[in-house]
Amino acid sequence: MENLKKRWEIQHNWQLLFPILGVVLLAYSAYKLSGIFFDRHFTNNIPYLIGLSVIFYFILLKFFLFCFKKLENKWIVAYKWEMIRIFIVFAITGTSSVFIGKPIIKILGITKENLNIFVYWFLYIIIGLIFYQILLITIGWLFGQFQFFWEFEKKMLKRFGLKRFFKD
Repeated sequence: MENLKKRWEIQHNWQLLFPILGVVLLAYSAYKLSGIFFDRHFTNNIPYLIGLSVIFYFILLKFFLFCFKKLENKWIVAYKWEMIRIFIVFAITGTSSVFIGKPIIKILGITKENLNIFVYWFLYIIIGLIFYQILLITIGWLFGQFQFFWEFEKKMLKRFGLKRFFKD
């Protein structure tokens, strides 16, 4: 436990919540990924599902640890454990924007049947992107990372060509 606290620069026990939450969400993601593969290729074979989940878990773990290492010097955070919190915010925001985008598309009457498929997906992505921006700031604030995500948001919007709305 002490090695974990040292590695992630954890000073208080409540900060352990984020590495634990990260491990749980990673395991859930691995399970969902293996479920997608499992449903298509296997029938009623739980050991394969568990084995595939474990394989996906370790692949995802290696990938995210690689990302942490690459982004460690790029993202300015006070402690390493805050990077886990930032990744969790990105995961929740991405998922939430999809769940919010679907009903909004239906309310607006946009369907695959009444529009060209390319127009439908273009509008779906645009609407999802709009809600993603709002949710990123909101969920970042809820997780105590408002300043990080506000700076991240300004950079993203400047890349979209909206520089005139932000003064540096």
